[in-house]
Amino acid sequence: MTQFESMKQIWAPWRMDYILGPKPEGCVFCFDAESDAERLVLRRTETSFVMLNKYPYTNGHLLVIPTRHVSHPRDLPAAEYAAWQALVLQSIEALEESISPQGFNVGMNLGLVAGAGVDDHIHTHIVPRWNGDHNYMAVLGEVRMINQHLSDTYAQLKPAFERQAAGVPR
Repeated sequence: MTQFESMKQIWAPWRMDYILGPKPEGCVFCFDAESDAERLVLRRTETSFVMLNKYPYTNGHLLVIPTRHVSHPRDLPAAEYAAWQALVLQSIEALEESISPQGFNVGMNLGLVAGAGVDDHIHTHIVPRWNGDHNYMAVLGEVRMINQHLSDTYAQLKPAFERQAAGVPR
């Protein structure tokens, strides 16, 4: 038996919409605020925004993105960099409030060789983690199990981001 004969199948028909669907021209992170809800943007400031990752590692996987289209943090003016990082911290707080993760992976992939899927528009990944959140599927099957639909995760997180935007203490 070859390794391919022993592979198991996972049924994920929703992926066909992405595979066969139209691909946006230009940068996937450069869009008008009018499409924020459709694109799962949880909060937008003058210089940055936070959105759910449509292809998450775990529930609540966020992307925090400067509005300015740059490929490296050094290309941002200092004030925009500071505001972007403040939004990273606020996003962690919103996740703690909403879904109570036990830890986080936070980081950037700068350049294709570093794993950046979008290498010309920097963004920070915030991946909430729980003890035992991954099992053998990711290791043996190269499959990640996500146990909540993105629209449900969006609805769960949105109130915390709205509270922050309104300046209401936790």
